[in-house]
Amino acid sequence: MSEAHFPVLFDHLKAILAPYASSLRVTQDEADVTMELLEQAGINHVDTAASYGESELRLGSWIARHGRPSILATKSGERTAVKAREELHRSLERLHVDHVDLWQFHFLLGVDEWQVAMDPGGVLEAAIEARRQGLVRFIGVTGHENPIAERHLASLERFDFDSVLLPYSHILMLNAAYRANVEKLFKICAERNVAVQTIKGIVRAPWGDRPHTRATWYEPLEAQGDIDLAVHWILGQPGVFLNTVGDIHVLPRVLDAASRFTTRPDEAAIQDLLHRQQMQPLFS
Repeated sequence: MSEAHFPVLFDHLKAILAPYASSLRVTQDEADVTMELLEQAGINHVDTAASYGESELRLGSWIARHGRPSILATKSGERTAVKAREELHRSLERLHVDHVDLWQFHFLLGVDEWQVAMDPGGVLEAAIEARRQGLVRFIGVTGHENPIAERHLASLERFDFDSVLLPYSHILMLNAAYRANVEKLFKICAERNVAVQTIKGIVRAPWGDRPHTRATWYEPLEAQGDIDLAVHWILGQPGVFLNTVGDIHVLPRVLDAASRFTTRPDEAAIQDLLHRQQMQPLFS
């Protein structure tokens, strides 16, 4: 890693990362209220992405008026160095900052695009250059779907990334192949001092044909007690951090759950949640 103290910065969050709401329907007033909530909860790491609608603009407006979070992260979906550089400079302009703390390769999964990203002329080249120029402090890689843990392992073989981000929940870990790769990834990240960010922690099920009633692209758990179980199970895994749900209206319940974490729920409580809510894995 470029700076071995990176994961220590996360300790101030009580294992919470707060991704900025990605819904196109979020107004500036709603975004401001959300940022105030995060400040009150002591959240000092805010994560967004160039592709999250107007998220960077909403967050940038807040930053221009109130100052930047202690740790500011964004992501690039570009795979070539030329386009990634352009996107990074656009992100910096939209965010009203001269650098970001963490710049991540967004949803890097496919073999062909991974090769482009990692080869000379790819986004990795742009990221290393940007770090040398002081435009980014840390470099991460993100993704979801079942093969992502295996892909992150390949990424860590290619480059000393500072962070990885992937889905993690009890129901996903029931998939033996996914669990094996995730456990291997966790072990390597602990050995190399790589921050592990987890997402999709309170998924109830894919929406399927049901109307979308939340800004998330999956149906989240809704009841506070159910969210408590899901959140506490994740926080019970040493060395990982929890990214909050993207819907700003569900966010307070996730923060509430995390603030009361003490121990991981037992297996009987989690199994009851799975059956009672008829939970389904997001990825098949």
